[in-house]
Amino acid sequence: MSFLRRRKVPDSSKPPISDPSFGKEDDKKNQYKSSQRRSYSSKNWSCWDNCCWFIGVICSVWWFLLFLYNATPDSIPQYVSMAITGPLPDPPGVKLKKEGLTANHPVVLVPGIVTGGLELWEGRQCAEGLLGKRLWGGSFGEFYKRPLCWLEHISLDNETGLDPPGIRVRPVSGLVAADYFARGYFVWAVIIANLAHIGYEEKSLHMVAYDWRLSFQNTEVRDQSLSRIKSNIELLVATHGGKKVVVVPHSMGVQYFLHFMKWVEAPAPMGGGGGSDWCAKHIKAVMNVGAPFLGSPKSTALHFSIEVRDIANLRAQAPGFLDKDVFGLQTFKHLMRMFRTWDATFSMVPKGGETIWGGLDWSPEMDSFDVSVKKGKENITHNTGQNTKSNVCNTKGVNYGRLISFGKEWAETHSSKFERADFKNIAKGDNVANSSNCDIWLEYHEMGNKAIKAVEDHKVYTAGSILDLLHYVAPKLMARGASHFSYGIADNLDDPKYGHYKYWSNPLETKLPNAPDMEIYSLYGVGLSTERGYIYKVASPSDCHIPFQIDTSVDGDSEDSCLKDGVFSGDGDETVPVISAGFMGAKGWRGKTRFNPSGIHTYIREYNHAPPANLLEGRGTQSGSHVDLLGNFALIEDVLRVAAGASGEDLGGDRVYTDIFKWSERINLQL
Repeated sequence: MSFLRRRKVPDSSKPPISDPSFGKEDDKKNQYKSSQRRSYSSKNWSCWDNCCWFIGVICSVWWFLLFLYNATPDSIPQYVSMAITGPLPDPPGVKLKKEGLTANHPVVLVPGIVTGGLELWEGRQCAEGLLGKRLWGGSFGEFYKRPLCWLEHISLDNETGLDPPGIRVRPVSGLVAADYFARGYFVWAVIIANLAHIGYEEKSLHMVAYDWRLSFQNTEVRDQSLSRIKSNIELLVATHGGKKVVVVPHSMGVQYFLHFMKWVEAPAPMGGGGGSDWCAKHIKAVMNVGAPFLGSPKSTALHFSIEVRDIANLRAQAPGFLDKDVFGLQTFKHLMRMFRTWDATFSMVPKGGETIWGGLDWSPEMDSFDVSVKKGKENITHNTGQNTKSNVCNTKGVNYGRLISFGKEWAETHSSKFERADFKNIAKGDNVANSSNCDIWLEYHEMGNKAIKAVEDHKVYTAGSILDLLHYVAPKLMARGASHFSYGIADNLDDPKYGHYKYWSNPLETKLPNAPDMEIYSLYGVGLSTERGYIYKVASPSDCHIPFQIDTSVDGDSEDSCLKDGVFSGDGDETVPVISAGFMGAKGWRGKTRFNPSGIHTYIREYNHAPPANLLEGRGTQSGSHVDLLGNFALIEDVLRVAAGASGEDLGGDRVYTDIFKWSERINLQL
């Protein structure tokens, strides 16, 4: 057939045509492919590649889950959860409404540090277009778009502790100020929703708006925030037929409201001029949630090296990543500069010294005893005293009195077997590495190698010496902090010096109001690993570096050890140890004491942590974690019952799962 043609076979007898370019293109292609294969096979997978890959995966998963969260009808997760676990319990508000409880006393909510929104009212040129928008809270979109500009505006002035020139950032007002910290992450939203179930609305609820970065007294100096609290409480009482308010402060908000109660009684101009009976006339109960009454060791680590356990672990997983200039942001140095301008953080430094937190060779929690947890019991649960293992870890031989130790050896050795060098008299001056490029105010570049070595050679720091350490490494910082806060124990509370505002947020240096009918509750989570002490090391020197780091390579000798990744853990809510949250209610204010002269009734209500039953339960309804506790159904029910008119006795009095009463008795404090 015509379309079938015989293939023409080349004549092998003829010599091939000589073409100098023939085959060269194929050779070049083959050489290119082989070189590419060699380059791919020999390429090293760097730490930067790991970090980018990890961040990409996390972001992709987060945005996918956020899409599902917004696209899925609310009834579907609830239906799936009910299919897995059975019918869900009624929220506390629905349950109590069925019992006939209704709104009674007006409620005042006091948010803690970082949970309240902040918005811009005046800024630099780099913040153009942000007037009236949130800089803190919400989506944090501006942080990702212009991080250095954001840091400049969210920081305060190093000298005054107030606004930098040309910048005004102010607290968001209303219930939306702290209902959610970010999209999908509730703070007060669950409590507000349950209060609404029994009849509360905005006219009977008030969210305190204050700039949590400022020292407590400076919130009045700049924004008159304390005066606004006074006026709003008086208005709530007047518009509710004289019914007193129930105040629910959380975290640092507890200390802020303690400061307020002294301020409102004190005469003007330093105080609010309300008189000694103002609290008795206006406050039914103060229900303190996750209260760091006596501070938190976390604050010490943050001021010392801008680290806590999670940050230290992240730094260990990606060495140098947070120290380098990532996207124009020297992360650790900028974070420390920002954090150290927030004067309110000084309120969280441990108070009471070695009397409260323990010394070189003792601490109140040493050799603590197991707790016999009896669910459903409302009375104090007594301990069996048969072993030395707590709910969190094995505390046998652990001395929590040493808040900072430079090496595991010095954390465990008895003080009689080692000597400590005095660091306070070592002169500073021989600069660390190259300090000429230090454009970030940290004070560490002023120390010098001898001073750093002296700090290390002191070996161990207790709650008594930790203040000396901070004054030594950051004298300018601590001078500003010491003008607003105090951390001691008063010898004589009638001494006129305790009329100064710097003592008002320390429960060991001030008296409770003269209000015998008022009630004070300590509501806090337990059963979670909570930072109590740290093992430190001196970091490798570099330009303008932070010379001290938590040594994450150090672990205890057993799987259930309280020492993991350079951090000693105890019982608490992951942020505040039990001894800080519970001591004042268990002993310091219990009955008539010099700190509680009118005998205000105090109650301790502990909430034993239980993780969520499944992923669809979110952050859980039985969580004891510091922030998630605000979604704990048992705590919300307690708050609603008191707001509806119940007393502490109606709730069943104390409910305790830890050894807080035994630990408190070990603290030798004059009452």
